Amino acid sequence: MVRLFASFLALVCLMPLAASAHGPTRQKVVETVEINAPADKVWAAIGDFQDMSWHPAIKKTEGTGGNDVGATRTLTLDGGGQIFEKLTKYNAEGKVLGYEITEVDVKVLPVTNYSATITVTPEGDKSTVEWKSAFYRGFVNNDPPPELSDEAAVKAITGVFQSGLAALKAKLEGG
Repeated sequence: MVRLFASFLALVCLMPLAASAHGPTRQKVVETVEINAPADKVWAAIGDFQDMSWHPAIKKTEGTGGNDVGATRTLTLDGGGQIFEKLTKYNAEGKVLGYEITEVDVKVLPVTNYSATITVTPEGDKSTVEWKSAFYRGFVNNDPPPELSDEAAVKAITGVFQSGLAALKAKLEGG
């Protein structure tokens, strides 16, 4: 009985060490915006995987494969960095596209294993755009530097989504 209790006590004492050795957890960001425009008009602005000119941080989009699953694109940012992406889901009728980042320097965007979905939902003569993603921080081991932490990754993606959705809303409601 004493041996069993000692084993149990040792296990309980070691549990915090096992938890701290776990590594990063998958982070998620979801942002939505209501746009005073019909869903077809909104989809026309964002539904082409090969054109991300609606986002203010994107200087240029180049790609191959159109809107076919497996299509690729390279986003060149205003600051000169690049993000390489692949289309993983496309449904024009349902107004949904999914993509993943295949390559990015964590100095450009502090994330790894990133995937996202953009959905346009009709709300009468208005639309709701939802942009959601899941990813890991830029530093995959324990004790990340601040610029590659979970917080830095969430902040960066939240900023990308909020600025993109705000620009989309302004573009479509402005004329």
